[in-house]
Amino acid sequence: MSTEKKAGVRGPARTSKEDWLNTAIDTLISEGVNQVKVQTLAQKLDCARSSFYWYFKNRTELLDALLDQWANSNTKALIEASNVPSESIGFALGNLLAAWVTKDKFDTKLDFAIRDWARRSGSVRRVLDINEGARLEAIAAMFRRFDYAYSEADVRARIVYFTQIGYDIQDTHESWEIRISRGRDYLLCLTGREPTQEEIDFLSSTTYKSLEKRGL
Repeated sequence: MSTEKKAGVRGPARTSKEDWLNTAIDTLISEGVNQVKVQTLAQKLDCARSSFYWYFKNRTELLDALLDQWANSNTKALIEASNVPSESIGFALGNLLAAWVTKDKFDTKLDFAIRDWARRSGSVRRVLDINEGARLEAIAAMFRRFDYAYSEADVRARIVYFTQIGYDIQDTHESWEIRISRGRDYLLCLTGREPTQEEIDFLSSTTYKSLEKRGL
């Protein structure tokens, strides 16, 4: 059977639900939520507009699915990384930061697109707040597992979280050598504990290697 795509073909065989959702995500990132429209997406997929309704009742359902996809990728990645069993807080933080900068786990551009959308929608703002609360709690719990007081764990979680977001916003480009040289001091400042050489090496071999693969 031919797999050649033909514009105007009706029915679910023409496109998949993932096609619509992925195109919606790409459009949200590059053009904003106002351009996430059925007709716009159909044009990008070169298919009949009617095929959209095989998978979604309406645009609202698509937008809800988009938010779910973001939560099930970005937020889930940070929570799971925060829960990875580790020998020390230095290793735990290395696992978290590695997941944060690995694109197939955490999509920074999608996160920013959701934040931009939240500025225009109260309901999306509430979803963002819920997800950020869950992320911060997971990171705070990570610190508490290594005997940090509850209040200190909460503050350190915020420092880690908002520091990384700040880096992402600035789109900072540092050389490999500079990143490596700052590893020990980042661990010290973020955890308040003198890191071991093993923890420093672990940070370099996970977090920074992930950045290097992305060309950052």
